[in-house]
Amino acid sequence: MKSGDLAPTFAMVVVQVGFAGLNVVSKLAMDSGMNPFVMVSYRQVIATVFLGPVAYFLERKSRLEITRSILFQIFLCSIFGATLNQLLYFLGLKYSTPTIACALSNILPAITFVMAVPFKIETVGIKRISGQAKVVGTILCVGGAMFMTFYKGEQINIGSSGIHWRSAERMENTNSSNEDENMILGSILVVASCFAWAIWFIIQAKMSKTFASPYTSSAIMCFMGSIECVIIGGCIVRDISEWAVGLNIRLVAALYTGVVGSGIAFSLMSWCIQRRGPLYVSMFSPLLLIIVAVLGWTILDEKLYVGSAVGSALIIIGLYSVLWGKGREMEEVGNVGGKTLEEHGKGTAIGGLELPKYSVAVLDPKMKPLQSEGDAAIKMPEVDKERSGMHSIDCSCFGLLKKNGK
Repeated sequence: MKSGDLAPTFAMVVVQVGFAGLNVVSKLAMDSGMNPFVMVSYRQVIATVFLGPVAYFLERKSRLEITRSILFQIFLCSIFGATLNQLLYFLGLKYSTPTIACALSNILPAITFVMAVPFKIETVGIKRISGQAKVVGTILCVGGAMFMTFYKGEQINIGSSGIHWRSAERMENTNSSNEDENMILGSILVVASCFAWAIWFIIQAKMSKTFASPYTSSAIMCFMGSIECVIIGGCIVRDISEWAVGLNIRLVAALYTGVVGSGIAFSLMSWCIQRRGPLYVSMFSPLLLIIVAVLGWTILDEKLYVGSAVGSALIIIGLYSVLWGKGREMEEVGNVGGKTLEEHGKGTAIGGLELPKYSVAVLDPKMKPLQSEGDAAIKMPEVDKERSGMHSIDCSCFGLLKKNGK
């Protein structure tokens, strides 16, 4: 396997590690009294400040033109990915626990897969082994996450990490009496955030085909999201004192969620969606549950039970099943006419799958020759081109024709 093939996998592992820390830090901040609307607002503002310079220096030469259509798609991403998703998730996290929130988030692959199929971003292909692997893997991931949540089992004695965070224990003890009161509400809010998250995946996948600048799109999305969150937060949280942060866990949460949770994570996910598609990205969400369980053991001194161990095993099996199916699907589509995509040239990305482009000849002596990179053109003798005035036009699998510019 080439190093370039491992880059998206490594990036998504980094994203999940960052999200695991985000869950623990955010829960501690909200247990200390920080309002979720305030935290999300700070998160978007800090992410905008962080991503703005990064996008400018990394993509100023390669950045494409930001059209009205692209700007509208980024606006939709800000609503579903930066505002609705985060507000709903953090409200759900406040009324539940990090473990339950992460476990319920693992319905995201199933939601994304089901919602992406009608948009033709993902295909089921149930008759092919690759499609069967994706379906079975999705079921195993979701089933493993649910198994961890609803089945506890006997405790597995693995000892203590020795680095238990005592401040976290104090916060847990103050909230233990109300642990079950709002659990249903928190669960519903987390599930609702998954729907918003899946919609963001689909919009981002569509936009990445015409605007391959993940840092720029993420920076603009966070900027729009910061305006939306500040307006919503200002209407709900009118007490100015609740917006104050000091040298405490609230400041750590604001900086961490902004820089890591939105700035770095959103950019990496946008890049991975562009490379591999939304299903590939969403299938890494079960890994978050395992990391949170480890952090809970090391920092919060949580115990390991049989249900957690079995559920983690199911999640890992399901994750690799889907990744294998996705890789097999890319190989099947890439082999066109006995040749790989590299031999055909770069094609059109559809949900992370590279599809070849073909050329057709038209009789029009007035048209100028069109040049398109990576086209598997139907080669014609030069003498025939000169006599007939035939020129090739790029036709993608969507049937879109490039117009000849002057």
